[in-house]
Amino acid sequence: MQVSSTNGISRTVIWLMAIISGLVVANNYYNQPLLALISNDLKVSESAASKISVLTQVGYAVGLLMIVPLGDKFFRKRLILIDLFLVFGSLLWMTFATQLWMLYAASLLIGATSVIPQLFIPIAAELSSDKEKSSNIGVVMSGLLLGILLSRFIGGIVGDVWGWRAMFGIAAGLMILVWLAVYKMLPEMLPNFKGSYKELMRSVAHLARTQPILQLASFRGAMAFGSMCALFTTLVFHMEKPPFNAGASVVGSFGLAGAVGALAAAKVGKLQKYLDINRIILYALLVVLVSWGFTYFAGETYWGLIVGVILVDLGVQSSHIMNQTNYFLIKTNAVNRLNTVYMVCYFIGGSLGTWLASVAWHYAQWEGVCLVGASFGLLALIAHVLFSRRVNAAQ
Repeated sequence: MQVSSTNGISRTVIWLMAIISGLVVANNYYNQPLLALISNDLKVSESAASKISVLTQVGYAVGLLMIVPLGDKFFRKRLILIDLFLVFGSLLWMTFATQLWMLYAASLLIGATSVIPQLFIPIAAELSSDKEKSSNIGVVMSGLLLGILLSRFIGGIVGDVWGWRAMFGIAAGLMILVWLAVYKMLPEMLPNFKGSYKELMRSVAHLARTQPILQLASFRGAMAFGSMCALFTTLVFHMEKPPFNAGASVVGSFGLAGAVGALAAAKVGKLQKYLDINRIILYALLVVLVSWGFTYFAGETYWGLIVGVILVDLGVQSSHIMNQTNYFLIKTNAVNRLNTVYMVCYFIGGSLGTWLASVAWHYAQWEGVCLVGASFGLLALIAHVLFSRRVNAAQ
């Protein structure tokens, strides 16, 4: 079955894409509560193990840049089915890797191939009316966000019970089920770009240079996601020390707290009845900054970390959904390429936040991490306050 952008999209397909988005994106985050287990198993330092998270995010940025634009050039269903084979192989390699360099390479490949949700979000945007656009994006995003957050919870439990390798083996099995679901239920969409791959990539660069709304959204998204990654990457190291002395399953359970924020963020599109997009983003970024207050001043208590995790996820994911709603309103059929520019910047920001937080942890422990996370949130807020009105007025 083939559809064009005028046919609309059923709620069944929207929910299918939401569920699959969660299952696929989870592959990028299973490692976070498992880093201490991997560090102990391979007898490597915490900073060496934390590079697994960095490389997964770098890989995701590479996949966004190299694979997602192909959604405008090729039949998307076929592209997704081929990519799922690559995800499966990468997860198997991670499962059976015996040396650190193998884990690094497999993590890079897992990130690069687990970009399927970023092919789904443009489908939801392209096939939705302007009235339903933010709502449908929110549904797909809610699946993606729950996948990110619950992956930490599930990964921590599986790691404690069966070991860290079991989690990646289970994830590989899930990708077989995802492949079958995509094959049976996802409609095929016609390509909307007929040039060469080189011309396609040039058009990506052109959009990045010429669309101010996209540029601002990309910077805000990158800084906000970097702020959140700073917290989750180092949380496992913070909590394995006194006063917590917690294992992987306890750290992973913080994903459940984050899920509260993510589910609330999925409803943020409804606020457009009362507030404009820029005002919603402003409040969301303020929530990110407030979250770091709890994380710093009450960071030695469970309640402080739980409130911090809920608020950082609420703020980051709310701003993320509204960023995407904002640039998908640009009148163009290059929806995958718009999403490529934004999401590449988003995960570069995440990689930078992860790396700087691991450096800060090495030199200044939790106080350093909090400084990094709050600084990223502050940069996003400053850019929004300075440029949002000017950028939107110029459109």
